[in-house]
Amino acid sequence: MLEELLAARLDRGAPETLAHQLYGAIRAGILDASLRPGQRLPSSRQLALEVGLGRNTVIEAYARLTDEGYLVSRVGAGSFVAATLPEQLLQAAPAPRARRRSASPGLSRRAQAILDEVAIEEGGAFAPCVPDVTAFPFALWQRLIARAWRQLRAGDLRYAGPGGLPKLRAAIAAHVQLARQVRCTPEQVVIVNGAQHGLDLCARLLADGGERVWMEDPGYPGVRRVFYASELQVQPIRLDSEGMAPRAADWETPPRLIYITPSHQFPTGVVMSLRRRRALLEAAARHDCWIIEDDYDGEFRFSGRPLASLQGIDAGQRVIYVGTFSKSLFPGLRLAYLVLPEPVAERFARAAAQLGFEGRQVTQHALADFISEGHFAAHIRRMRLVYQQRRDLLQQVWEKELGTLAPLSGGDTGMHLIAALPAGLDEQVAVRARAAGLVAQPLASLYLGRARQGGIVLGYGAVHENDIARHARALARIVKAVLKSG
Repeated sequence: MLEELLAARLDRGAPETLAHQLYGAIRAGILDASLRPGQRLPSSRQLALEVGLGRNTVIEAYARLTDEGYLVSRVGAGSFVAATLPEQLLQAAPAPRARRRSASPGLSRRAQAILDEVAIEEGGAFAPCVPDVTAFPFALWQRLIARAWRQLRAGDLRYAGPGGLPKLRAAIAAHVQLARQVRCTPEQVVIVNGAQHGLDLCARLLADGGERVWMEDPGYPGVRRVFYASELQVQPIRLDSEGMAPRAADWETPPRLIYITPSHQFPTGVVMSLRRRRALLEAAARHDCWIIEDDYDGEFRFSGRPLASLQGIDAGQRVIYVGTFSKSLFPGLRLAYLVLPEPVAERFARAAAQLGFEGRQVTQHALADFISEGHFAAHIRRMRLVYQQRRDLLQQVWEKELGTLAPLSGGDTGMHLIAALPAGLDEQVAVRARAAGLVAQPLASLYLGRARQGGIVLGYGAVHENDIARHARALARIVKAVLKSG
């Protein structure tokens, strides 16, 4: 085990830095064949937790080993011991051998990349991206479902037509035009089984394997899994105060897809400026790129009107708008929708239908009525007030307990805040929080590139007002202890 090898070789009292010691220990293990060519090393996050080091320490050691040729980094798959070591390059190359398939085949590299990707924690106070399902009007929903069953026709028991139930597509089109300033007809709406399904369809139908996709860094790890599964090359693009900030050099090799969360960037909460939105749209049209706009919680804005969508100002028809009911209603509904540019909408709907024969028409009937009769808009208004109250309470307790030690940001929209921490300490907070039954998602775990800021993501959507103060004080004590010892 690599962890046992390192435990025997790391000396925390030595004058050498732990990053240098870690580099030397792994290099020694490679040279004495304790670590075999092609062996996959644990992810930086996993190794840091198992050995008790800061993640940045592991990243630094891995980066040096990669630069010197001892490790090979594969985007989306991890770090592996190089098949040919630097020392071997000075010797005559042996005759090549035919590649043999393992006698006991396992999962594909795509599957391994999916499994290795960081997961957003869902259980416990302050888990991000979790709505309050207890506030959903269950009795009303049951009545609408019962009515849909009573009005059932034989055709409703068959597969749904391409794009989904026309009645639901029309209701969604009317809603997003009013609430999100999306410009569309019902024919441009395609119903999917959750946002993740919609993103998977975008990856498979709009790009070919090996093509490049840009993602905000840090960003949503769930969509990275989708892109890895489609064998796309994921390129992290840094953020600034105006949102995704590609450099001129980035555009020299333009992507096929650009994935963004412009109304409330996940996880930082940055809102993409109008200037940056227009520049991105112009560049996408110039380089023939598709933009995937994930509007996962844009309807929960706490001051002024919800921000208009990027799709609404897209004159070049380059934006695919992704909307979901997982945050606004409940995740188990597993219904979301895409709004596609008119030139590709009909063919996209047909291709999606041929990939997966959709049904659930009774549920789609009930949801269409829920929207068209005004229940959806009323529920959004109620939940916006609930989430604002919870955000305000969390901010008050947090600032009272910590002052400026871990300042909060990103709370103008949505259901989570970011608490800033010095780099390298967020993993320690996460481990201690988990032991206390709390969730403190490390901000560093959501980065793909090397540049990382420290912080934790605090989701308040599913934490009741009666519990926020108690849990916030407990987590604040953990943060204070880590800051003091770190």
